[in-house]
Parts: sequence; structure tokens; C-alpha cells
Amino acid sequence: MRATSSHLLLGFCLLIGIGWALPARADVLLGARAISVPGLRLQGVTTRISAGASGGVQWQLHAAQADVAAMGWHRVGLTVSGNLQRDDRLRWVFDGSAQLTGAPGGALSDAQVQVVLSAASNTLLLDIVQGKAQASAALPLDQPTHAQISLKNLPLSWLQGVLASVWSGRLGSGRLDAELALDVRQAGVQSSGQFTLSGAGLDTPTGTLAAQGLSGSGRYSLDKASEPASIDLDATLRGGQLLLGPLFAKLPSHAVQLGLHAQMQHGAIELSRLRVTDADALQLDGALSFDAKNNLTMLKLEHFHASFPAAYRRYGEAWLSTLGLRNMSIAGQLSGSLDLRADGLHSFAFSTDGLDLADGDGRLAISGLQGGLDWAAQGDRPATTLGWRSLQLYWVPNGAALSHWQSRNGALSLQQPLQVPVLKGQLQVSAFDWRPAAAKGQRLATSLVLTGIDMAAFSRAMGWPAFPGTLAGAIPSLRWVDNHFELQGGLTANLFGGFVDITRLSLQQPFGPSPVLSGDMRLQQLDLAAITSVFDFGSISGRLDGSIDGLRLVNWSPVAFKASLLAGSGGRISQRAVNNLTTVGGGGIAGGLQGMVLKLFKTFGYSRIGLNCTLQGAVCKMSGLNNDSDGYTIVEGSGLPHLQVIGHQTQVDWPTLVTRLTDAIHGASPVVR
Repeated sequence: MRATSSHLLLGFCLLIGIGWALPARADVLLGARAISVPGLRLQGVTTRISAGASGGVQWQLHAAQADVAAMGWHRVGLTVSGNLQRDDRLRWVFDGSAQLTGAPGGALSDAQVQVVLSAASNTLLLDIVQGKAQASAALPLDQPTHAQISLKNLPLSWLQGVLASVWSGRLGSGRLDAELALDVRQAGVQSSGQFTLSGAGLDTPTGTLAAQGLSGSGRYSLDKASEPASIDLDATLRGGQLLLGPLFAKLPSHAVQLGLHAQMQHGAIELSRLRVTDADALQLDGALSFDAKNNLTMLKLEHFHASFPAAYRRYGEAWLSTLGLRNMSIAGQLSGSLDLRADGLHSFAFSTDGLDLADGDGRLAISGLQGGLDWAAQGDRPATTLGWRSLQLYWVPNGAALSHWQSRNGALSLQQPLQVPVLKGQLQVSAFDWRPAAAKGQRLATSLVLTGIDMAAFSRAMGWPAFPGTLAGAIPSLRWVDNHFELQGGLTANLFGGFVDITRLSLQQPFGPSPVLSGDMRLQQLDLAAITSVFDFGSISGRLDGSIDGLRLVNWSPVAFKASLLAGSGGRISQRAVNNLTTVGGGGIAGGLQGMVLKLFKTFGYSRIGLNCTLQGAVCKMSGLNNDSDGYTIVEGSGLPHLQVIGHQTQVDWPTLVTRLTDAIHGASPVVR
């Protein structure tokens, strides 16, 4: 940034020098197709010299196109005019104005210029003022490639040209004060000094690097004379927002120390040294790099220490949201390291002596986390332990446990079986192997055993009615392949005096905004009396068998399945249950005298109950025991009075069907819509 301002000042000095070199006769008009000096090229040049007031010389120069490569200025219009005279101290003094057209950020569109040349002190002094912006420079006459420069209230947007010569970013709002030294070399410029920023803003075309309202001060050193260009920065920042790839910071009003060494070449940026110190929130040392398209190519944190909740509010909220963890509540401290490169994750480690966290959706909560993990893609790492006081996954609470881990040849593995108390039962993790660096294929493999899980407690945790029974099962292989979990084996739940078997279970994006769960279910000999006692649906006795194939839930709501339910061994059904089944199927019972007789009875015998639903595209295709042109049988009566429930709607809107079922199980009278 300072290099741009310095080149700007040197450029004006050269332009004025050209004017002084012209013959100082009255009313002289000269023209040139092009004038070139190191770092500056003018085309379509005209200059006029005439007698000025108080014995001075009135001088005007106009260039149709001006190019200053180091500043990123190309084909900029230039007009300089003013009065040149000698004062009583034998100094040459030029007072005038300068106008640039087409310069980035509107730089020097209407500026006042004063140049003072003193042979006695071997110095050229230059002052430029436009509005609140001021720039001053002092150059030794015997070394005009060196300048001492002072900038006050300089708009950052004026420096866009220099930025564009090394990077694709765009400067926006904000102002700059600086005291700096500048040296112009044949290959570029070198500059160093101190600065103060106020309300700085910048962004990139891809939006991966940005800043807004950034304020602070510090020292810098810039070298554009070598390849690649480099900058060293040690700054104190106060307030504002900063985005560096996946890292988004909401800086506090108190001081945050930032130190970095950056190299820029062909639009790419490499921060080989990055140090951040925010005393009550975050300390880190590492490196960061982006390619010419501003894509993150490397993030290496040799050490970080985060103190929560401040670290989450200022630095972690946006990043964790991209992982599906929103509105987090975090307390405690966390230390560690991370090595992420363009080809994937190379290593990570973390440790804590006490951390509590929970996401706003209730999908993840950990209390009393202690210990850590240490993983590397190559070689072996020391063994670690990780324990917790309580752990909640998807609203299911788990008790205290302690796990033992070690990383070998890229796999982070459980060293001994892990026992976790769950809902009056137990989860045993017999094996667990995780390959964090695997971009495709198998990333995780584990085997699990569930015993004695209380279904009533599980139902309450999920917000369901309290189902009696227990859940148990063995999962010989649960794998994370590509971006989804696959279950081999099955789960068996002992529910309502029967069994529910779950197979072909798969879960995609478990912590994403729209997790996708799929699988198949088999129902065996469930006690209908127990089921209907849980729901206020009306009583039905008998045993229920069935299947739900191709079940697919998106964000835990069904979008597809093929369900077949059959109570084939007979039983009894209440008048209320008859009415609810009739309404759900959009059908009716026998009319006339038979219908009137049926109303006199509270329960009826049945031989079979059958109902099928295939959900596809938000429409449920309904069928039953017998299907014909008049509808399908839902309830087939047995004995006297003889009951027959017929469904007539074969195509039912899924939201409408859900509403009917909800009304039925909550005791309301379903309405056929």
C-alpha cells in the first residue's frame, strides 16, 4: 500500500522535472508523441509555458495517456498546471493542481500540489492535498530514487492499482495514515514504515478473502524488487471483520496482535508465517496459502489455543456452521494443531482439560470432555485417551466413558473395546478405525453391539409416544464410505411383544443441514392392543406383521417408502378405531340398515386388517386386502355384526394423510380433505 503512494509522489516529481527542463520563454507551446523515464511513460503530451505572476512562470502539462506500471496505472489521463517561481531563500517553488482521469479509486482527480526544490539542502519536498487526504514526500536530489513519505487520511481505494499488480483483490472503504521510506529499484520498489488503518474493507472475486470495518496500526516491510513480492507485517488490530478462507473473525474492540510474512506471485498468496494473539480468546501460530483463484491450498496451525465461549463467538461460529453445527454453546479450553493441504488432511491433534459443548439443534452435546486425539497420515503417533462425563447424539443421552486411541499409518484406532451406558442399556464399540485422510472410499469402519436399550426412554428422547420394550442388536460392520454411513448386519427392537428388524441402514451428511436416512424394516407379531394403547386411536387386538421397504427420510421427514401392514390372524376392533381407519383410507362402512346396526356395538370381530401405502413424489398410493374398481378392503369383518371397511381414495396427498393420522392418534376427529 505504501509503495503505491510513494510511486505516485515520485511520478509527480518526474513530471515537474520534465517541465523545468523545458525552455523557460513566455508563451512556449511544445508537444511530444511520447516521453519515457524509468517507471513512467506519457503519450500525447503537450506543455505550455508562459509568464506568470510576480516574475514566475506559468506551467501546464497534459498527457492523453499516462502509464505507471508499478502503480498499476494504465492509460490514465493527466493534467498538471501551476506557477513556478524562486523564493527569497533561492528555492524553486511550484504551486498548482493535478487532475488524473481514470485512476483506480478516483485517485488525485482534483488535487493541490506544491513542490519545493532546495539545492542548498539537497532536497525536493512535495505536498499533495485533495479533500481530507494529504501526502508529503522528501527526496534527496542526489538520490531521487529514495523518498521519505507521510500520508494522512489517504483513501484505501487509491491504492487499488498497486494491489492489482500483485493480487486480484479489491480495496473498498477505509483510510490510511502512514510514515514510510521508499526506494525505487530497477526491478520494483522496496518500502517500510508504520501505518494506521481506519475502517478498511477489501474483497476478492470469489469471496474467500475479505475484510470489513478493519482498524488498527503497525509496521510493515514490502519488497516488490524481487520475485516473488513479499511483505512482513506486525500489526495491532481493533474491531472489524476478517475472512481468510474458512476462518472468519469478528475482531473485538481490544487489541489483537497479528504478525505475518506473505509472498505474492501470479495472483497466489502464501502466508508462511501467521501469528494471531487475542488474549482471552485465541492464540495461534501457523501458515496459510491461496491460489490465484483465492482457493485455500494450505492451512497449517503448528499450535493453537482457544478459550471458549469467546473463541467461538469471534472465530469459530462461521466455520462450525459449514459443518452443520449451528448456535453452539461452548465453554472451556482447547489446544492443538492442524495440517491441511491441497491434497487433503495430513495431521491433527487436540487436547483439553475440560470442555462442554452443545449445538442449538440438540444433535450433539458433550459435557466434561477431557483428554485428546493425535493423528497423522504417515507414521505412528503417541497413544491418547479421551473421556467424557456425558455425551448426547441426536437427542439420545449417553453416560460417562473413557476411550483409548492410537494413530498408525493413517488410521486412528480404538485400542480396546469401549463401553458406553445408554438409556438403561449399553453400547459396546468393539472396534473403530477411522482414516481422516481418505478422500474417497472407506473412511471409517466399526462394529457395535446394543443391549437392553429402554425403548420408553428412547421414545421420550426422540419426542415420540412412550413405546414399551427394549432395543438390542449387533452391527458387525458400520462403514463410512465416501459421504455416507452404511450398516451391515441389523438392529432388532423388541417392541409391543414382537420384533422390529432394521436392515440396509444408510445415513448421509449426519451433521449437515439435510441428513438423509434410508433403510428397510420388518415387523413381526407386534401386539396391536399394546400399540393402540400408546396412541389415542381406538383399541385393536391381534398381531401385526408387515414391512417398510425403501424407507428414505430427508431431514428426518419421509420422502419415499413402500409400506405393507397386515393383521391376518383376526381379533377385535373398537368403533373409534373403525372410524379412524375409515377416515385415513378415505372410505366408509356399510350403509343402510347394516350401518345403523353397527352403531349399536362398541367392538367388532375381524378376520383381517390390511393397509398398504407407497409414497413417491409427495403422493401416497393406497391399497388394501382386496382391490377392485370400487376401492380396496381395509377391514374384513368376522361374525355378527359383520363389518366391512372399504377405502376409496387410491391416491392421497402425503401431507393430507399425515394430518389425518396425527388427528387420529391425538384423539381428534380426522377430517377427510
